[in-house]
Amino acid sequence: MKYGDADYMAARDAMVEVLREWAREGWTDTYKTLSEALAPEHRVHYRGRMMSLLLGDVCRRDSTGPEPMLSALVVNGSSQKPSDQFFELAVTEFHRRDPDWTWEQERDAVFARYRDPVSP
Repeated sequence: MKYGDADYMAARDAMVEVLREWAREGWTDTYKTLSEALAPEHRVHYRGRMMSLLLGDVCRRDSTGPEPMLSALVVNGSSQKPSDQFFELAVTEFHRRDPDWTWEQERDAVFARYRDPVSP
């Protein structure tokens, strides 16, 4: 897979669907679990550069800026927080510059955006 090729775009679209499902269910999970969810159709190593590129493009595809970033749902197995690349993207491209902003707020906003409406 190369950045921008047909396989990359298919992996990006599959990742969007996986993350939207996580959001509807209200959970976060690890980069490794995301990698496993994409396999065997898409081979994306959870520690590889391709994972970072895909997650950035997932955010750009899903959000025009003010909407919450889907990649807030993907965390490191040991720290239980997103990677440094997530925080860099949040500041540089999605303008999350409020000193009180937290990734937990972003995660909760993703959950709220994709939560299935409760039937009366």
